[in-house]
Amino acid sequence: MPTPTIPAGNLFMNATLWTGNNGTASITNGVAGQSFQPDFVWVKNRTNAYTHLLYDSVRGVGTLKAMSSSETNAEGNMSDNSTFGYLSALNSNGFTVVSGSTANSYTNSSGNNYVGWQWKAGGAATTITVGSVSPGVPSIASSVSANTTSGFSVVTYTGTGSLSTVGHGLGVTPSMIIVKRINSTGDWAVYNSNLSGGANNQLLLNSTAQAPGSSSFWGNSPNSTTFSVWTSSTTNASGGTFVAYCWAAIAGYSAFGSYTGNGSTDGPFIYTGFRPRFVMFKRTDTTANWTIRDTARNPYNSANLGLFPNRSDAEDSTAGRDVDILSNGFKIRGTDSDLNTNGGTYIYMAFCENPLKYANAC
Repeated sequence: MPTPTIPAGNLFMNATLWTGNNGTASITNGVAGQSFQPDFVWVKNRTNAYTHLLYDSVRGVGTLKAMSSSETNAEGNMSDNSTFGYLSALNSNGFTVVSGSTANSYTNSSGNNYVGWQWKAGGAATTITVGSVSPGVPSIASSVSANTTSGFSVVTYTGTGSLSTVGHGLGVTPSMIIVKRINSTGDWAVYNSNLSGGANNQLLLNSTAQAPGSSSFWGNSPNSTTFSVWTSSTTNASGGTFVAYCWAAIAGYSAFGSYTGNGSTDGPFIYTGFRPRFVMFKRTDTTANWTIRDTARNPYNSANLGLFPNRSDAEDSTAGRDVDILSNGFKIRGTDSDLNTNGGTYIYMAFCENPLKYANAC
């Protein structure tokens, strides 16, 4: 087999577990030489129904920087994080969490179990101004932390209220974009290249809603330098500030696709070309939860421990939600409607634990 461009997924993405200690804890995402400083960290309490916390290096960390995938609140206004816990630093090999002043900790309560999903972008942000790609369509200057090797960038920009383009820094067309308004309430808009209708379609990360949604979110399909935002206040309110997380497919490391369910415990097999570390699913033809599987929480098959980006629920192991994580992809083993209704249409995003050349079977 050919040697992959990215020899190990944990150089750029990882899922890390820890048990809280009611204090401050440094969470490492790998041993020396196999760790990284994350630019995007997504934390969830697995034990209790506390909200998801999302941070990135462009906006910064601390008590006023958290946002939640299951809530519409502005940055820092989702709760009192100094009370309930927060992420205080991004380190060269992980991140630091603080429990807060009560036992109701989102990040580090004694005896509670946690997961942190992390992605590496490009470190300190730079300003990108991309020339207009269409006559009469202005380009918005953006602050970007981009990693062209792993196909991931964190972008912030200020909206115009009219069709505009935003530079993403990837050099290739992104397959998945998640946008959230920072300075006011708003939904989490999701672009995925596998949705029918392209730029005239979207999902909401904080909602079970099906596609299609509003056609005013994106305007045009993204390209190798920019993505478009249109008139919706969710992606482009005049004077509003926004953050965007952008991913492009990298062979052997990340995959974005779709499948059709069959309603059987012998469900569809989805080839990715690597053993996934992380997979997120969403049914698109009707209402359904977003759901996440990873091999940190389920190192052996089947992967049946679910967490839901649109809900604050504790970790779930309801029957019918099983997935086998394999050396070259994943296979659906459950019949729950969030994963495998007969004839249902689903999208996914997956990131590598090991390329196929180096992967174990299960």
